[in-house]
Amino acid sequence: MSRADRRRARGGHVRRELSAAIVTLVTTVAIAVSTSAAPPALATPALAPLSARALAASAVRSGGRSAARLRAPGPRRAWVAHVLYRTFARSAPRVRASRRAFVPAVSHWGTPTVLLVLARRIGPEGTPWLRVLLDRRPNGAAVWLDADDTRLSVDRWRLRISLRRRRVIVYRAGRPVRTFAAVVGKPATPTPVGLFAIAAELRQPEPDGFVGSWVLPLTAHSDVLRRFDGGDGQVALHGRGGASLLDPLGSARSHGCVRIANSAIAWIARHIPAGTPVSIA
Repeated sequence: MSRADRRRARGGHVRRELSAAIVTLVTTVAIAVSTSAAPPALATPALAPLSARALAASAVRSGGRSAARLRAPGPRRAWVAHVLYRTFARSAPRVRASRRAFVPAVSHWGTPTVLLVLARRIGPEGTPWLRVLLDRRPNGAAVWLDADDTRLSVDRWRLRISLRRRRVIVYRAGRPVRTFAAVVGKPATPTPVGLFAIAAELRQPEPDGFVGSWVLPLTAHSDVLRRFDGGDGQVALHGRGGASLLDPLGSARSHGCVRIANSAIAWIARHIPAGTPVSIA
C-alpha cells in the first residue's frame, strides 16, 4: 500500500474512532483509591529535556505542524499525546519490537485517550517514537508508540501534591498559581508517591455525592488494595460531598484518593487538561 493510500485509510479510521469517542462520559465512577506502601521509584525524570537539534531531526505531527515547532519539555512544559486511533504499544522504539498491548483512541472511561509523553526517539527505521505513561498497572508502566499515530500538544500545567502539607499546588509555566487543602490517604492505605498524570476528567451526576462534582482518575493504582468499591484500586483526585465531608480538609483519612473542595476540583477541571503531569511526594 502506498503512503497516500495508508494515510487515506488512517484518515477513515480516525474519523470512526473519533465518532466513537463522542459519547456520554462515564459519570458513575467506582473510585478505587489506594496506594502502594512502597511504590516503585522512577529511575529518571518523566520529562527529560530534548534538544532543539533533536526536535528538528524529524517531523512528528502535532495538529498539522511538526514537533520541530514545539519547545522541548521541561519544568515549565510537558508534552501530551492524543491517540488518534488504536495503535500497538511496543517495548522499544523499533518497528519489530515486541507488542505489549493495544492503546485505543477511546479510554475505558469513554473519553479520548490522552497520555503524558516521557521521551522521544527516532527508531533505526527513521520512525519517530514516543514513550508514554499508561493508565494501568503497575505504577509507572510506560511503552513506546509510533508518533504518527498521535497528535502532540504542549501542556504548561502541572500539579504537585504534598502529602506532608496535605496540599494540592497548581503550577502554570513553572509558577504556582493555586493551592488547595486536601484529604490524603491514611497510613493503612497511603496515597502513592511518584510521577503520574490525569487520565480523564469525569463530571459527576450528583455533585453532592461522596466524590463531589468531578472525578479526575490518575495513572496511579494501589498495591495495597487490588480491588476497591467495584474498581481495581485506581487513585483519583476528586471533590467532596456527603459522608466524605466528615473527613476535614488537611487530614489523612482516605483510601488513597486525594479529595479537595468541589470549588477547587471544578476549577482544576475547567482549566487543566487530561494528560497533565501530577507529582506526589
